[in-house]
Amino acid sequence: MTIDITGLDPDRIVFETSPLAELGMALHALYEPGHHPGLHGWATATATALEPDLADRLHEADFLWRNTFSDVFMPFAGVRDGHGRTGADLAEDLDILDRLDDERFVAAALEFTCASLYGTGAPSPLVDAGMRSRALDMAATRGPQQVEFTRRLLADPASVRQWIRRLFEDCDQAFFADTWQRVRVQLVADARHKTDLLRHRGLREAMAAVSPALSVDEDGKRIGVDKLTEGSTDATDPAVGPGLTFVPTSFGWPHLMVLHAPGWRPVLHYPVHRPELPAPASVELLQLRMEALAHPMRMRLCRNIARSPYTTGELADTNGITSPEVSRHLTVLKKAGLITTRRRGRYVLHQLDLTVVARLGSDFLEGILR
Repeated sequence: MTIDITGLDPDRIVFETSPLAELGMALHALYEPGHHPGLHGWATATATALEPDLADRLHEADFLWRNTFSDVFMPFAGVRDGHGRTGADLAEDLDILDRLDDERFVAAALEFTCASLYGTGAPSPLVDAGMRSRALDMAATRGPQQVEFTRRLLADPASVRQWIRRLFEDCDQAFFADTWQRVRVQLVADARHKTDLLRHRGLREAMAAVSPALSVDEDGKRIGVDKLTEGSTDATDPAVGPGLTFVPTSFGWPHLMVLHAPGWRPVLHYPVHRPELPAPASVELLQLRMEALAHPMRMRLCRNIARSPYTTGELADTNGITSPEVSRHLTVLKKAGLITTRRRGRYVLHQLDLTVVARLGSDFLEGILR
């Protein structure tokens, strides 16, 4: 993903908190606890305490935060002729959401049915017959509940928008107000710290502090986001006004979201750093590791060196191959950062880094240790 910032006034790069965006991430964590193992306790306690009526209504709209993270949670970036600033509290964020025009709201709300076209600037299903038909067809693949929601939204967007606002307000009363009060201090402090870094130490250092997945090109004209997806956006699009907003989230890890829809100001929604969370590996390194482990002989070698350190000669003898063949396989594993080496006298010992492998998946680790 790339964000073009050519000619962007540095003062237009801002770090802000957004209660509505954080509510969206909290709902995602509530409905996809497998994505957020560190939040299991919160998710279980919150889900258990929900009133049945609220739980049912959340289930009706869960595709807004479950399958995709809908841009309706960041309306400040999509209001035409707006200032691009977030609200001071959830009520203000919801007021900004009310200012989002119907076409943009409907397109964002139905992104789960039209994701492949949404990012290209395709017209809203509210005004385009082809997109409308596509939205209904794609909703049908998700089930009758999604079809009914899509029909209601296309027929009467105003009433559905009121329904969604009330839903978010009820979430605030039920659990989010207390949650926001707890996480807000950390988010405000993080946004202030990143702003200071940007103003006093420059863009590169600020981006490095946001996430290791961010980079700035040599000319300082593009920000790159290391994600397993492709897309681009322009922070100086005259149609929406210049600006780039960074929004910290306490619930977001490991997700790093980039709002890059045409006609919207770009937004980067990033998890605040916590010492206990591992730094994300690059997509390139992840691919190297998966390819390295896909070879059957390298899997056999991993089985050996997962248990104890081995020399090249020992691995060759154990697996019935030559030492040069073992060396070639070990080079691939080492390039992928999967093994460590240490010298003992005139021997070099190789051992699998179980901490790194465990992050790739417990099934593989259990398989080679079985």
